[in-house]
Order: sequence, then C-alpha cells, then structure tokens
Amino acid sequence: MRITREVIEHVAKLSRLSFKEKELEGFISQLNEILQYVEKLNELDTSDVPPTSHMFFTKTPMREDRVREEPSPIDRILENAPQREDNFFIVPRVIE
Repeated sequence: MRITREVIEHVAKLSRLSFKEKELEGFISQLNEILQYVEKLNELDTSDVPPTSHMFFTKTPMREDRVREEPSPIDRILENAPQREDNFFIVPRVIE
C-alpha cells in the first residue's frame, strides 16, 4: 500500500488540520518509508515466537494484608489545621 496525497488530504480534513504544501510532501515520504519498514517486518517468520503481552516479565509486588489501628480520617485531616472546632476547620469570615 502506498500513501498518496489524496489520503493525506482526506485524513487532514477529517482531523480538521491544515498543512502547507511542503509539509504534505514530507508526510507522504515519511509515511511511505514507515510502511516499507513494516512490510520488511512482515517478511520475518515469527511462527515459532510465542506472543507476549509485556516487554518485561516481572511480578507485581504485593504487600501482606494486616489489620492495624489507624486514627480516624477526620483526625488525620484536621491534625495540622491552625484552628479547629469539633470536626471542622475554623477560617476567617470572608463575607461581611
């Protein structure tokens, strides 16, 4: 398959992009080079290569689940508040 000027213009129109003449010519040659490379890759025999889903075969680190005492979320949120009353922040009045 070859990329033609019409294909580039059609995709640009669908994408609502506009390009200068020189840019269009550059896209045509770059995309055709990419397609030629992919065609070369298709010539390789990969029938004996198992499919992979990840580049690296690493195991996800897991931590041990354990019950622990935690302060309530409200206490943790308000522990650094400059002023608080019960479970609320005290802030200066902004509306008179």
